[in-house]
Formats: sequence, C-alpha cells, structure tokens
Amino acid sequence: MASTSARKRCLVVVTAAVAALSSSLSSAQAPGDAAEAAPKPIPRNPDGTVSFAGTKDDVGNWEGPPGTSLANNVFEDALAPNRLNLPTNLSIADVPFQPWAREVYDQRQRSFTKDDPHTRCKPSGGARLFHTPYGFEVLQLADTKEIMFLPVGAPHSWRVVHMDGRPLPENPSPTWYGTSVGHWDGDTLVIETVGFNDRFWISREGVPHTAQLRTTERISRPRFEQLRYEITIDDPGAYTKPWSGGWDIPWSAGNEPFDYLCQDNNLDPARMVGPSP
Repeated sequence: MASTSARKRCLVVVTAAVAALSSSLSSAQAPGDAAEAAPKPIPRNPDGTVSFAGTKDDVGNWEGPPGTSLANNVFEDALAPNRLNLPTNLSIADVPFQPWAREVYDQRQRSFTKDDPHTRCKPSGGARLFHTPYGFEVLQLADTKEIMFLPVGAPHSWRVVHMDGRPLPENPSPTWYGTSVGHWDGDTLVIETVGFNDRFWISREGVPHTAQLRTTERISRPRFEQLRYEITIDDPGAYTKPWSGGWDIPWSAGNEPFDYLCQDNNLDPARMVGPSP
C-alpha cells in the first residue's frame, strides 16, 4: 500500500509540473498568437475613404466567385445555398418576377445558361461583373473623381462610376454598363445606375431585365480580405416590385490582372449547348 501511495504522490507531482509548464508555454506564446490573429487594417485613401485596392505589402485583387447568385435556387433543398451568398438573399420562389420574366429565367436554367452573352465576349452590366472569372480590380481616381472597375475575364472593357456629384441623366443612351453615379454612405460606396441596354444578363444564373432597369449597388469592405456586394433591382418591365440580392467577394492575395483577351481565350463555343432533347 505504501508503494502505491508513493506512486500516486509522484504522479500528482509530475502532473502538476506538466500543467505548470503548459501554462508557461501558453503564456509565452499568447502575444505571438494574438498578433497573428489580429485582423489586417482596412486600407484607406488620402481623403479617408475606404480603399478597395491592395497595399504595397499586400498585392492582389478580388476574386470572381462563380457559384454565387442573387437569389437562392436550390433544387428540392438538395444543396445549401452558396456560402458566399448574403443571408438576406431571397429564395427564387420569392423573387417578384412578372410571368414572362420567370419563364425566361426558367428557360435559361433548363439550358444550363448556355446563351449567356458574357461567354460570347459581351460586356456584363449589373452584378454579372462581380462574379466574373479571374476577378477584378477597383481603381479610385481622386484627380478625375471616378471609380473604375476592371474585370479580367471579360472583353477589354471597363466600367466607370462618376463621383463628382452629377445627377443621373434624364434620357441616357442605352449601353452595356449604363451610366453610374456614386457617393459614400459612411464606409459604403453607393452606386446608382440607369441607361442599360437589354443585351446582357444581370447575373450568371440568367436573371432577366429590360431597358427600364435601374440599379442601386452597395459595396463595402468589412474586412481586408472581404468585399460585400449588394444590388437592388428596380425594373417595372420585368418585376412587380424592387428586390435585392448579393454576395461576399474574397480577396485573392498575390493575384494580379493579366492580358486576357476574350476573343482569343474563348476556344470552345461550339460546345456551349444545353442538355439533349
């Protein structure tokens, strides 16, 4: 019995020593761990507005998350909505389509979105730019009071947002990107756009629109590695009331735009077909 008691006392002493050592190591490592866990500061421009670019030490650009959508369209609840979709996104059943617009949407889904104009090297207005392959850069030009969005996996085109306080035009000529004016609401960039043509899809899943489309986009940077994009669609030609959707966009560290020519890289248009009849 004495031998057993001695062993127990020895075990207690060893256990206490190990616990003390572990606590000491944890305390010694805590400052380093805390430093590694600290979020990167969100960069700002000289005028104090949030920068949507990288820094000299953190080069990169924004990804174009391909599976994101403005509304959650999950077949028989077999899959969860894309993890980057905003939690406020509607179910597709709740989108206020006019009947003809819902039929167009359904047809595009049935054909696996094979007729997406973007795959034919056409510019993409609205939300379509923000989930384009190979990502995009944002240039905030203080001298000209403009913000430019430069998508990589697209025809050589860019979108301009005027930040000089001008009003929206009364009778704009229809274009792919429309005419955009923006302002800051705190740290959120708010962009209003009118004057779209009807030759593109608002997003990759085939959300339709008409030339009556007016959009309000809200873009923020809640973390260094995250952009939040939300768009409100106001189109009385296709919907019974305005509705909104969007997604988060990850930062791609080290990634920079490259010379992408849609006309050269679109090598497989012959197989852009839907399911067999």
